[in-house]
Amino acid sequence: MTLTPTPFWFLRHGETDWNAQGLSQGRTDIPLNQVGEAQAARAARTILPIGIASIVASPLLRARRTAEVTAAALGLEVALDEDLAEVDFGSQEGLPMGDWYDDWIAGDYTPEGAESFAALRERAVRGVNRALARPGPVLVVAHGALFRALRQAAGLEANVRTPNALPLLLEPPGPADTAWRITPALLAPEA
Repeated sequence: MTLTPTPFWFLRHGETDWNAQGLSQGRTDIPLNQVGEAQAARAARTILPIGIASIVASPLLRARRTAEVTAAALGLEVALDEDLAEVDFGSQEGLPMGDWYDDWIAGDYTPEGAESFAALRERAVRGVNRALARPGPVLVVAHGALFRALRQAAGLEANVRTPNALPLLLEPPGPADTAWRITPALLAPEA
């Protein structure tokens, strides 16, 4: 399964307490903390002039809340898509991120009860492609591991950390390119 060659915006949710502590969240439904709320508001101000027409988000609270803050600023509704939910880290949820993560992305290890990286990639592409069928420009609001899977599907290095609440423009490869391009938005000034 490949990504539909249509530009779109991606926004990882704002910070949670577990992000700040370096813990694996996965499907554990952790809310934004105060920093995350402020990050979501700043992301909304940053996205405002872009002209987003559709917002599709993970149903998990941290992504849904980030999307709702942005949608309120834009006067849009948020559509939720289960395929955009974060990976299920199984036995690693709630534990510190560790060396296992590299092996998981490489496909050499999957924690007990967890989703494989390949399965996450297929699900992430399916969710984004469904989002891209909506009026554009489209904003997808989701998660860090899910974005790593999208990076791999886009022909890019997968294991790159995505900052919380930084809007990223993804553009399909041109005729001479093999990989998508990712351009971060210039963040709006602090409120």
